[in-house]
Amino acid sequence: MRLFPESTLFQLEFDKIRQLLANHARTEQGKERSLSIRIHTRKEFIDRELHQANEYKIILQSGQYFPNDFTTNISRELKLLSIPGATLTGEQFMQVRRLSENAENIFRWFDAERRDVFPGLSQVIQNLYYEKAIRELIDEVLDENGQVRDNASEELSKIRMDLYRKRQELRRVFDRIVSRLNKQGYLADIEESFMNGRRVLAVFAEQKRMVKGVIHAESDSRRTSFIEPEETTDLNNQVFSLEYEEGREVNRILRALTQQVGMYAEVLNGYYRVSGEYDFIRAKARLAVDIGANLPLVTDQTHVELYDARHPLLYLYNHPSGKPTVPVNIKLDAENRILVISGPNAGGKTVTLKTVGLLQVMMQSGLLVPASPDSRMGIFKQLMIHIGDTQSLEFELSTYSSHLKNMKHFLEHANGKTLFFIDELGSGSDPNLGGAFAEVIMEELARKHAMGIVTTHYLNLKVMAQKVPGIMNGAMQFDEKSLLPLYRLQVGKPGSSYTFSIAERIGLDARLISRARKLVDESHFKLDKLLNSTEQDMQQLEKDKKKLDILLKENEKLKKEMQLVMDKERHRQEMERIRMQNKVTEDKLQYLRDLERRLKALVIEWRKAEDKEEVIGMIQSLLFRQKEKMQSEKRQKKLDERFDEIAGEVKVGDTVKMKQNRQVGLVREIRGRKALLQVGIMPMTVALADLVVVKQKEIPEKGE
Repeated sequence: MRLFPESTLFQLEFDKIRQLLANHARTEQGKERSLSIRIHTRKEFIDRELHQANEYKIILQSGQYFPNDFTTNISRELKLLSIPGATLTGEQFMQVRRLSENAENIFRWFDAERRDVFPGLSQVIQNLYYEKAIRELIDEVLDENGQVRDNASEELSKIRMDLYRKRQELRRVFDRIVSRLNKQGYLADIEESFMNGRRVLAVFAEQKRMVKGVIHAESDSRRTSFIEPEETTDLNNQVFSLEYEEGREVNRILRALTQQVGMYAEVLNGYYRVSGEYDFIRAKARLAVDIGANLPLVTDQTHVELYDARHPLLYLYNHPSGKPTVPVNIKLDAENRILVISGPNAGGKTVTLKTVGLLQVMMQSGLLVPASPDSRMGIFKQLMIHIGDTQSLEFELSTYSSHLKNMKHFLEHANGKTLFFIDELGSGSDPNLGGAFAEVIMEELARKHAMGIVTTHYLNLKVMAQKVPGIMNGAMQFDEKSLLPLYRLQVGKPGSSYTFSIAERIGLDARLISRARKLVDESHFKLDKLLNSTEQDMQQLEKDKKKLDILLKENEKLKKEMQLVMDKERHRQEMERIRMQNKVTEDKLQYLRDLERRLKALVIEWRKAEDKEEVIGMIQSLLFRQKEKMQSEKRQKKLDERFDEIAGEVKVGDTVKMKQNRQVGLVREIRGRKALLQVGIMPMTVALADLVVVKQKEIPEKGE
């Protein structure tokens, strides 16, 4: 993307975004990528980087683990691998091994399912493969601490065995000498030490002539001399020689290993790039989480359609204190290419302009933007900006001269792929003359199909925006009662500067305000007053609309809750009906099972019995009893459908049911522990304990 002027990114504060991004990086590669992030103009690059950041953001927010834990800078080690004759140390090989292990973890993480779910992230390793031979080569030579193994070569194994034996022999001889001299009182408290890699005795200075050997050093106080006994000199020489041979053999083995692993230098460099790339993507995702950023829809056209867009730095500033950041909604397309924003000073015009510019640069850099995911953003080839006082002392240009110089560049280079931002167009000169030039500049930019945002206080530009196709007005809302800006952008109408309202509210002399009004052109004053009044009316309408939306949402919520309750009740009734059906079915099945079991028993009896008539009688009796039982259950069911049992004592006039035969009657008289019932036309006496009070159910009429 071409930028004008060179300070564009600084004016939009994109340098601060890059620093925030670098703060999240854990590797040198990630930090370098963050601080030198590129602004793309090709859709495939932008889409790839945006989707990668969004996929990693999903991983972070879902609490998943992505296995890119290698953060060490080993660029020097990887360069040495490519140099013939170079030798890496064991510790350096351990770093190379960790890089290879990190790559293995990444390749294992991307199984078939994850490659489908995270295609952008898997694209980073699509041209690489995991080479297990790298770790095998290193593990064959080095242990987990980076030390060369004894069996790395036959020669090293022999040398270390000889070295072990000589050290053991030296230790035994030395221990005998220490024990002997200790008894003689010649040794200091530390008894022994090492000097120049050789084992020596710590002898009191006044006794040093009593010990034969080589003096290697003396203590700072000169009270102790460090002597190598002559009995161990030859052994020390042998140990020293073997240690030298060991070091030479270890160096040879490491050089050979460096050559072997160096065959995979290109693969390892690929792993290193991948670890840095994933760290960079992680930093973008972490920044997106911090600023509440989302993935917008990117189109390959010049288009700006932002919903709930927030300035990321302002959001980070407000968020810790819980202060809300007022979002902005803005749309620039082929029909409305230029937005003219007006309103009072400190009302948010410049912040709105910077928000759109910064989010556009972020998106084309592959960074997620703090706006609704429903936002649509196009791609621009040029971005031009003019913000604030650009007075140049170097070229002795006034503010207005510098302003015109920038406008000259705008007009000469703007085209249909240009996004521009001009703060206070025409300012710095006579309002009438500056306003005229501002009109011409804006008309020319519209003619060139450039797209952008202009902020102004000039009345003629507000009027022009209502007339010229492709240019529209916008106003930053202001609360006239509290004299506080609302920071909300309202597109479609111009805004008032609230000059006289602010003057009145702060208590400026009414006589001075009146004189100032007389000096202003009457039509100009009336128009500004009309804008003022219209804006306040629109704000009230907006408040009323919000209240209505809240009521509608509450109504819809209540409607859904009522529907849910009704659905639950219908479900309960249906389940109860099914339960009752199942109960009846289960009773019938149980009856049939009992009948079948008894009939089988009678068939067995039939086969065994000599008197067949007796068995036939038993079968008839069984069938009769079952039939009688079914009829009794049927009568009981009818009674249960008609009557409900009621707890309480039996009284004269109660309707009661007999427990034994389930008959229902009316109590005419109570005689001690018995009651006289009227059952049909027949009276009968029944014990009170065998009666239950019942009440006839109310049967709904048909159609209810």
